[in-house]
Amino acid sequence: MNYTVHKAFQKDKQVLTSYIENYETSGEDFGNQDRNSLKLYNLNGLTINVKSFKIPNLVNQIAYRFFRKSKAQRSFEYANRLLHLGIGTPKPIAFYEYKTPFLFKKSYYISEHLPYDLTYRELTFNLTMANHEAILRAFTRFTFGLHKAGVNFLDHSPGNTLIQLNGGAYKFYLVDLNRMEFGDMDFETRIKNFARLTTHKSMVEIMSDEYAKLGGYDYNRVFHLMWEETEAFQNRFHRKRRIKNKVFFWRKK
Repeated sequence: MNYTVHKAFQKDKQVLTSYIENYETSGEDFGNQDRNSLKLYNLNGLTINVKSFKIPNLVNQIAYRFFRKSKAQRSFEYANRLLHLGIGTPKPIAFYEYKTPFLFKKSYYISEHLPYDLTYRELTFNLTMANHEAILRAFTRFTFGLHKAGVNFLDHSPGNTLIQLNGGAYKFYLVDLNRMEFGDMDFETRIKNFARLTTHKSMVEIMSDEYAKLGGYDYNRVFHLMWEETEAFQNRFHRKRRIKNKVFFWRKK
């Protein structure tokens, strides 16, 4: 087992390692994870979460063993980079990896468990929520700040932004960090980054309006591209789902 622990938590290495070694029989299950699992632990009065990434397929076991950083390592490094840029994300604590001489197996990412009031997803479910437009515009300003800092969050999707309301002083925190790119972003890349967030045209209109004001862009140009990318993503998503359902149907036969 290999691991890296943040310097602020070096004194807790033994306890953290015991959480990983006993992960299957310890901790409190948290949330629903399609492919991975997440558990809560108490570390000297601090609630932390441990995300367990499933064992990758054989090709990726080789890739992660020799050529690519694991999801856990990328999550840890990207969290540190975001915090350095002043961008909200739960504090990174450690990552652990299990490897054989030729294959990569399981990995774990440990971070602070951050209390929050809602995620972006709730905005898509409840369009009549109190201060809905104000929160959405604040989220758009947060995203503009990401882009200005050169952060392209490739998993910018409804469940991956935690929101603290703070009486109207909204704060946003990114989670599920293992897919990011860093560098200058052109207009098309910036607007495409909104494609996975909602199917509601009214929300796209508000985000387009706010983003256009922030960037000094023409509103119609922003809206048409944002809505076009949103529809394109939805079409790809539903096409993949139909294919998966057909494969599942034929396997059952």
